[in-house]
Amino acid sequence: MRLIRAKDYRRMPWKNGGGETIEIAVFPKDADTSGFDWRVSMARVENDGPFSAFPGIDRTLAILEGAGIDLTVAGQGEARIVDAPHSFPGDVETSAQLIDGPITDLNIMTRRGAFQSRVTPLQLSTPREIVVMSPIALVYCQTGKVTIEQEFVSPIELVAGDTLFIEAMPNGLELQPVQPSKLYLIEIGPARAA
Repeated sequence: MRLIRAKDYRRMPWKNGGGETIEIAVFPKDADTSGFDWRVSMARVENDGPFSAFPGIDRTLAILEGAGIDLTVAGQGEARIVDAPHSFPGDVETSAQLIDGPITDLNIMTRRGAFQSRVTPLQLSTPREIVVMSPIALVYCQTGKVTIEQEFVSPIELVAGDTLFIEAMPNGLELQPVQPSKLYLIEIGPARAA
């Protein structure tokens, strides 16, 4: 397990130049916006407009701050993203319309045919155990403060904005909220054969 503090995230311009991305984690390490196999990032969206195109990439989007967005994805129609994460192909024409002012989103991208992801929101006010079965997982703390315990490892405390990176550890994690917290569990693993 490795703690990634919010101050250590990497900042870079959007692929289409329309804003800024805050990169939490990427594989391979230090890959650019066209060479990654998976990537977890955040972005502030302040205006309506098109999304960057990512050939061969599948995306999942969740709203961290703001009222949400209406997403129009070619071939899939429209989707309103407010609470639940939403998945869509990153290589088709996509545009967003803000519902009521700017938003900050959490963006998970995986290379189609190589990796896939699952994103689970977690609201915690009492302790909870989760089992991580994927070879790679990230726990992003959106709000609050939580202590994460795992057998044989010192407890790690996450505060809002921090991420816990977990690799090759299918095991149980005990989540102990210090105060009510909202987290996202992001699991990344090899793509299943079709």
